[in-house]
Amino acid sequence: MPKGIYKVPVAVNEPVKSYAPGSAERKELQAMLKEMRGKELDIPMYIGGQQVRSGNTIRLAPPHDHQHTLGVFHKSDKSHVGLAIDAALAAKAQWAALSWEHRATIFLKAAELIAGPYRAMVNAATMLGQSKNAFQAEIDSACELADFLRFNVQYMAEIYAEQPISGPGVWNRLEWRPLEGFVYALTPFNFTAIAGNLPSSCALMGNVVVWKPSNTQVYAANVLMEVFQQAGVPDGVINLIYPSGPDAADVIFKHKDFAGIHFTGSTEVFQSIWQAIGNNIHNYRSYPRIVGETGGKDFIMAHKSAEPKSLAVALTRGAFEYQGQKCSAASRAYIPSNLWDEVKSYVLADLQDMKMGPTEDFTNFVNAVIDEKSFDKLATYIEAARQSDEVEIIAGGNYDKSRGYFIEPTILVTTNPRYVTLCDELFGPVLTVFVYDENEFEQTLELIDTTSIYALTGAILAQDRYAIELATSKLSNSAGNFYINDKCTGAVVGQQPFGGARGSGTNDKAGAKINLLRWVSPRTIKETFLSPTDYKYPFLQAD
Repeated sequence: MPKGIYKVPVAVNEPVKSYAPGSAERKELQAMLKEMRGKELDIPMYIGGQQVRSGNTIRLAPPHDHQHTLGVFHKSDKSHVGLAIDAALAAKAQWAALSWEHRATIFLKAAELIAGPYRAMVNAATMLGQSKNAFQAEIDSACELADFLRFNVQYMAEIYAEQPISGPGVWNRLEWRPLEGFVYALTPFNFTAIAGNLPSSCALMGNVVVWKPSNTQVYAANVLMEVFQQAGVPDGVINLIYPSGPDAADVIFKHKDFAGIHFTGSTEVFQSIWQAIGNNIHNYRSYPRIVGETGGKDFIMAHKSAEPKSLAVALTRGAFEYQGQKCSAASRAYIPSNLWDEVKSYVLADLQDMKMGPTEDFTNFVNAVIDEKSFDKLATYIEAARQSDEVEIIAGGNYDKSRGYFIEPTILVTTNPRYVTLCDELFGPVLTVFVYDENEFEQTLELIDTTSIYALTGAILAQDRYAIELATSKLSNSAGNFYINDKCTGAVVGQQPFGGARGSGTNDKAGAKINLLRWVSPRTIKETFLSPTDYKYPFLQAD
């Protein structure tokens, strides 16, 4: 078979389309939304390339219009988990043996499908199933996923090119093997790109995958599976199933061929998974790779030199884009006393202008939270704040689930720097502000560092460069993604690799080479051209 040292196409970030009135992409997306709303899908599992239906169905509805039915998906039980593992392992040998450039080609084609003919469909599915507005869907499900696929291919080529030096008469090589067994990808509702990246990044490196998406993301996950099939992912390489978490865990974490988990979700769930893996460690062929990005209690810290209008926009966008349901969303802010009145006036003006409603109306900035469980949790925190003598609700505070799960963008101002909403992850459009004495900047940095168990994202806004340097240093372990004079959201693949530490995960940086290194097991090969024929070394000779 002909061989070559192949250069992959240079990865570039997918341009974000505007969806401005009159644009071709706006018309295409509106037509796709209408078409998809008019259908009721019967979504199967995908196991070994076969569509599998259990008959035990769960209804899918838009979070902003929960009386409308998008379709159903077929719930998996433990038997389906076992079948998915068997299908993955059956596909493993042939997939691992496939030349790397052919694996690369499959996922480069998937990127082109996402950026091209499937763009409107995957965006519309995200808007309907996850209640994202057109722009948030575009930057997520189209652009970021295409970026993940393209940059991961480039990173794979760079990893394979990393080779050791060789001494005289020797050739040293590194062989980058897939893990021995199967990988479990457990993906969240809030980013379609994450749902696509977690299984595909593992598969790209030659692994086989059992993929369980969040129930509230199944509608878009079904589109992604169609894309993977159209791109040429072989049967059994990625298997899509919908079991309960406990059912999946009971089968997967007891299986001797479990080789790793690629996870994004809550800290509580990730810790329970880690514990289950530890309890079963004696059963596995090798030590599983545990990669997880979990919760966040992300902060915006302002210095007294910050520019008020820029700070206000960072708060508004950082806290309320996608209803605060980003792992990186600004949920706590520390504002100096000299700026608060001005900043507050700008933020309140923004909120007064901001519209809330269904995603199909492109003029709505805010849409619904993901489901009733999330809605009820947020309402409980808001009501507790309403009763607290430590909190003032200066914006929002209203909610309604009669048609959709709508929570108004809400701002709490507290006099207690350890108030519960400055500590707990809420995952919704609720921002808690603590106004600090403008002359206590350094003390407030200490407060930020010690208030939360999380360390995902954070931002410093200041014009004083000494203050910026101090914050960058003092908060070095408080955020895995740190922003200067910007909101704390919006990481771009290839530009700001994403992930945090402490209670926020293993910081294996999705969108970076470091992540792909977790899905390979290198083997060192030393070849000697002229083998020794005598055991004696020169030092053994007599003087």
